[in-house]
Amino acid sequence: MRKLLLIGSAAAILLTTGCAEMSDTQRRTAIGAGAGALGGAAIGAMTGGKAGTGAVIGAGVGALGTYIWSQQMEKQKQEMQAATQGTGVTVSQTTDNQLKLDIPSDISFATGRADIEANFRPVLDRFAEGLRNNPNAEVRIIGHTDSTGSDAINNPLSLDRAASTRNYLTARGVDGRRIVIEGMGERYPIATNDTAEGRARNRRVEIFVGERPRG
Repeated sequence: MRKLLLIGSAAAILLTTGCAEMSDTQRRTAIGAGAGALGGAAIGAMTGGKAGTGAVIGAGVGALGTYIWSQQMEKQKQEMQAATQGTGVTVSQTTDNQLKLDIPSDISFATGRADIEANFRPVLDRFAEGLRNNPNAEVRIIGHTDSTGSDAINNPLSLDRAASTRNYLTARGVDGRRIVIEGMGERYPIATNDTAEGRARNRRVEIFVGERPRG
């Protein structure tokens, strides 16, 4: 039991101190590894095995994640790359097999607003069509702001932007139960907030799509 407590403490310290400097994908992998380590250690201890060995195995399983890159996911990636060409939207496959759309502020939201810009609508229309064709996909929408204003303003604003994106998709036939939204405020900048250009990059929406294996 003492070993289990030590492993749990170590995992908690690593997650709380290290995740602040990680990308979103790296944070998800680290959290998965930590959860896997704790679960593996607990199972090993309860079944008479070694907690340390169980933790190592569990960490490996947790870090792998549970998303698959199916033909449908590849098709949706290619369709979104074609639909967003020249718009500034970045479409990519993450290391844990999620489709990621990184949408800058110049086509998504005006400063201080959560209303979807006209340039953003065709992108979301095409995205909604792809989601309707892939009912196994899960969606996570994350809103971000620059450092202008206080947390009391930025945190709800970033969440409102994610919610506006979700509501636009559900209005076009995407099941809202498949969509999770988050608002990160100014906590995860991708550029400096010391320049207007950097602040514009930080005002963004990230959309992640993941498909889990069918049971």
